[in-house]
Amino acid sequence: MSGSSAAGKAHHPWWAQVLLFVVPALWSSNYLIARLANDVIHPHALAFGRWALAFALLLPFVGAGLRANLAAVRREWLHLLVLGALGMWICGAWVYIGAHSTSAANIALIYAAAPVAIAIAGVKVLHERMGGWQWAAVGSALVGVLFVIARGDIHNLLGLRMAPGDGWIVAATVAWTAYSVLLKHWPSALGPGERLAAIIGGGLIVLAPATLWEWATAPPLPLTTQGLFLVGLSAVLPGVLSYGAYSLLQRELGAARTALMQYLAPVYGALGAWWVLGEVPRWYHGVGAALILPSIWLATRRMPAR
Repeated sequence: MSGSSAAGKAHHPWWAQVLLFVVPALWSSNYLIARLANDVIHPHALAFGRWALAFALLLPFVGAGLRANLAAVRREWLHLLVLGALGMWICGAWVYIGAHSTSAANIALIYAAAPVAIAIAGVKVLHERMGGWQWAAVGSALVGVLFVIARGDIHNLLGLRMAPGDGWIVAATVAWTAYSVLLKHWPSALGPGERLAAIIGGGLIVLAPATLWEWATAPPLPLTTQGLFLVGLSAVLPGVLSYGAYSLLQRELGAARTALMQYLAPVYGALGAWWVLGEVPRWYHGVGAALILPSIWLATRRMPAR
């Protein structure tokens, strides 16, 4: 590679660096939505409504592209169905189910394994490059998120106990790891927006029978303004905006580095809980942020060309 070519690739676009710190804020809104949805709307109904509305919001922008690329959709239908099942069903409804019977600390602790798993898979499966200093940054970010979960006291971390809902969260964590790796591993002839809409369509196909089963067997809940508001909020913030930006970041940074921004979710979640629920952040959130923020910046810098 020539010197000018290497220099041209020395830095990522400014928007990629900005999105790294914006997308976790969008994701963390889903934790609040899961808490607010308890006894308001059933998990599968919330997930189906979320992605049906997200699909409707995307369609005016990507509908022409999908029609022009129907042949690609037909070729990739199995990939789209698998990604939809992983990203929209398991990482949607199952998280809402688990949130009913486990603590926020347990959810954060289980999800802390996902970025490390994605980073390892990114290197082994996708052959992405990670230097020693970048792995050190991964470790530092992991320490930061564990510090927040432990609330500054290791005894709190050791005292966590498995809850009934943890199995759902473990499954969602595995599914998110698979979704992140396969999204990058499987090539697509579709543009980012068209592919996201097609994946959402696959997710709705999988979600539909589960949602009907839930409607037939679960105790009925009345349709309320709050429930509709949560569907709309989840479709926009942790839905279209976060998944679309995640796809763009993966294309620019790779799966391993993009996954690290997930460690910011507990910090942003604490700020969101302060704003929405009146739960004041504590000192350990600041310490965690001091470990996580520079680690993400360090780990996502492009390695110098040799």
